[in-house]
Amino acid sequence: MKFNVTVECTPEEARRFVGLPDVTPLNDALVKEMTNRMEQNLALMSPETMMRSWMSVGTQAQDAFVKLMSSGAAGALKGWGGTGDDG
Repeated sequence: MKFNVTVECTPEEARRFVGLPDVTPLNDALVKEMTNRMEQNLALMSPETMMRSWMSVGTQAQDAFVKLMSSGAAGALKGWGGTGDDG
């Protein structure tokens, strides 16, 4: 035997019916806090701010990247039978 029951109610009515707590104030506070944090972080993502932070490192990051690529290329040459001292 099969029964089909159709219930029409709002989400609020369903929540109350099954005894779940009303978390609307908590949700509102959470959304407000997330909005504030996103607005603060968006200010940090401006092109000017990003360039300032990247340039503050100076050439250290570039030198480290070149060293990483050079050591990787040298390791690849050694793996292929080269000396790795060609560059």
